[in-house]
Amino acid sequence: MQVVSLLLPSGTLPGSTMMPCNSTSHPSFFILQGIPGMEDKHKWISIPFSSMYFITVMGNCTILLTISMERSLHKPMFLLLFFLALTDLGMSTTTIPKVLCIFWFGQSQISYEGCLVQLFFIHSISAMQSSVLMTMAFDRYVAICKPLRYSTILSNSRIGLIGLASLVRAILFILPMPILLQRMPFHANRVIPTTYCEHMAVVKMVCVDTTFNRIYGLVVAMLVVGVDISAIASSYALILRAIMHLSSKEAHHKAVNTCTTHICVMLVSYTPSLFSFLTHRFGRGIPPHVHTILGNLYFLVPPMLNPIIYGVKTKEFRDKITKYLYRRKEPIIFSHNQKLV
Repeated sequence: MQVVSLLLPSGTLPGSTMMPCNSTSHPSFFILQGIPGMEDKHKWISIPFSSMYFITVMGNCTILLTISMERSLHKPMFLLLFFLALTDLGMSTTTIPKVLCIFWFGQSQISYEGCLVQLFFIHSISAMQSSVLMTMAFDRYVAICKPLRYSTILSNSRIGLIGLASLVRAILFILPMPILLQRMPFHANRVIPTTYCEHMAVVKMVCVDTTFNRIYGLVVAMLVVGVDISAIASSYALILRAIMHLSSKEAHHKAVNTCTTHICVMLVSYTPSLFSFLTHRFGRGIPPHVHTILGNLYFLVPPMLNPIIYGVKTKEFRDKITKYLYRRKEPIIFSHNQKLV
C-alpha cells in the first residue's frame, strides 16, 4: 500500500540536505523531476505506462459497469469488488495522467496546492483500499466458517456502512498531513525527485524540524497497514483452521478455491509497496530511478491486474461479462413491416 511510504526513513530521496528557506511560507509550485537520471528515456518509458493505464481504466470501468447493471451481482462480495475497482481507478488516475504529462510534454510543474491535494488523495485512497482488502478477508472468513449466518452478518447495508467508515477513517488520518505541511516553510530548491507528491517526498522539502510530521506518518502507517494486515492474517488463520477440520475433499477444494482470488489480489496489492519499502530501507546502493519506477508500478500493476484476476477466477462475474458482451454483439433483427426511424 502507498501508506507504507509513510514508513520510509529519512534520506531515501535526494534533496533532503538543508538549504536556505524561502522568504515566503511556501513556494507557488514544485517541479516533479520524473525518473531521475532517465529524463532522456521518458518518452520510451511512457509506452508501457500508458498501455497499462489504458488497461487499468478499461478493466476497472468494466467491473464498475457490470456490477452496477447486473442486479444479481448486488451481493456483499461483489460490492466489495466494486469498492476495490473504485480505489484502483482512483489511485491510478490520481497519479498516472500527471506522470504522462511529464513524459510526453515536459509539464513537470505542479502547483503547491495541487501537490498537497495529490498527496491527500494518494494516501487516503490507499488507506481506503487497505480497508477494502481487510473487509474482503473477513467476508471470506464468514463465508467459510459461518456460512449459515453469512446473510445476517454481511448484508448489503452493512457493506455500505463499512465503506462509509473506511472513507471517514481515511479522511481523519490523512487530512492532517497536508494541513501540517501548509504551515511550514520550504527550501529554495523546488525539485521533488519523483513523479508524484507523496508525504515523505514533500516533507523532505521543508527546511524546519519535521520530527512531528515523520512520527505522525509512522503512527498512521502502523494504525492503517498494521491493523489491517493483522486482521487479514487473523481471518486467514481462522480460515485455515476451519479448512483443516473439513473431512470432504470436495469441501476442502471449494474452500481453498474461494480464498484463492482474494489471496492473489492481496499479493498483487501489497507486494510492490513492500518491495519498494525494503529497497528504500536496505538497498542503499540502488539508483534513485529504481525507487521511482517501483513507486510508479504500485499505481499501475495492482489496478491493472485486479480486474483480470477477478475476471478469470470468479465464474459468476465472468459469466455476466460474457453474457453482456454477447448481448451487445447480437444483431438487431427487424420484421418486414418495421421501419427504421
